[in-house]
Amino acid sequence: MRVTVLRKKVNFLPDSSRVVARYFINSDLRTRNLITRISQMTEIQVSHALEQTLREFASRHRNISRLFFKHCNNIRGVIEDMNINFDSLSDDRKMLLGSYCTMEYSIESAAFFNPSIIEDFDQSYLKKDEKRVIISFRATGEGHISSIVFRRAILDANSDLHLSKMGDYIDMAEISHKKLYDKGRFLRRLKEMGIPEKYSMTIMNDLPDRFEYETLKNSVKNILKDQDITASRRMALEEITWLVDSFYDIQFHKDSDITERVIFPISESESRGIEDARFVRFLEDDGSTRVYATYTAFNGHTIMPKLISTKDFYTFRVMPLRGSGAQDKNLAIFPKKIKGKYAMLSRIDGVNNYLMLSDRATLWNNPKLIQEPKFPWEFTQIGNCGSPLWTEKGWLVITHGVGPMRRYSIGASLFDLDDPSKEIGRLEEPLLMPLEEERNGYVPNVVYSCGSIIHNNNLILPYAVSDYSSTYAVVDLEELFAALIN
Repeated sequence: MRVTVLRKKVNFLPDSSRVVARYFINSDLRTRNLITRISQMTEIQVSHALEQTLREFASRHRNISRLFFKHCNNIRGVIEDMNINFDSLSDDRKMLLGSYCTMEYSIESAAFFNPSIIEDFDQSYLKKDEKRVIISFRATGEGHISSIVFRRAILDANSDLHLSKMGDYIDMAEISHKKLYDKGRFLRRLKEMGIPEKYSMTIMNDLPDRFEYETLKNSVKNILKDQDITASRRMALEEITWLVDSFYDIQFHKDSDITERVIFPISESESRGIEDARFVRFLEDDGSTRVYATYTAFNGHTIMPKLISTKDFYTFRVMPLRGSGAQDKNLAIFPKKIKGKYAMLSRIDGVNNYLMLSDRATLWNNPKLIQEPKFPWEFTQIGNCGSPLWTEKGWLVITHGVGPMRRYSIGASLFDLDDPSKEIGRLEEPLLMPLEEERNGYVPNVVYSCGSIIHNNNLILPYAVSDYSSTYAVVDLEELFAALIN
């Protein structure tokens, strides 16, 4: 049975004008030469050069002088190693130094894709049958570095999206790292990451049962100074640093609009990008709600599944996921507990769908196979397209399937509410396949989603078009259920 899919004429396109001012640094030698040149300038020359820089860039960023001070402070150690009294430098000279350690980066110049959608916390001042929503996207810029960005909109009674005005600036979050770590848990995570004990124990043996962030960072840094260290040991030690950097909180300014907030790669674990965030409104046992998102951190050679948590979209807690089931990509958490346990979909072998249950949102073991490729359009692999949706008829899981010519299509399955390992039904044919005009892009022949919602008995399905841009479609739930349950 075929299901009617209404594609809406809304396109979310990459915008190269969306830039952030990020920290930029060359080698120590080039930085020292730069500091020497600026040290030789008179205060008048410094003031003139700074004024020219502010004239060109102050209108493009909120409080860029604050960033200049921050980035100058990042090289304070280099400055003081040159026997320069950092505190004696004028504010203008510090800002000028910081400007040379700053670069603009266009966060979505290459692609704007893999959307997910959730209900906003605030549903006030709306008309009947309207819903305020937040849409997340994977924004990709130069070097294929990905970040998470947001849009706010209102869905009306006809399931048409009315987008809110975009903010004028992009706000980079302030970061604070977790201060104390449990040695036993940390060692277990290192083992799960496959780091040989002969490398990890050279560091961990000297640490107490609970150690501080800076203690571990400094220990690794001192060993890495040895130029004769083997490549395999260097990589292992860098991955230990990677893990400790993966626990942090980020805080956005209260005067920033949600369209201005970008979750940009911060730790070494995600230096090459934050991929495919699947956001979901989670219902707690006490009736309160928070937002979770799973995403994949990538550093160029290793991936790490991570979890974001927020209650207001200003403050986010970021934690790595661990356990034998927290592997590979395609993790999606259920919107509430099932029989007192957190539940998660995964694709640990890259081919099939698995279910995991856990007492903790960050620890995932014992994945259970629940779905294998069944139809030709999904023979290569099957996975989720975001968190399951609760319905009276069962857990609705939007899936993706990969078929001939690595073509990605979107399908749907239904699972039992009390035991989501039991499949009730699955579409024989895809809900969405790339139309002719959707086939060309950064990655051809792909339609893909990271999360949907239900609105006025319709499935609202945002999706990416060939990993370049995004749009959305609407599916009548009754028609979809009729195809799934037969």
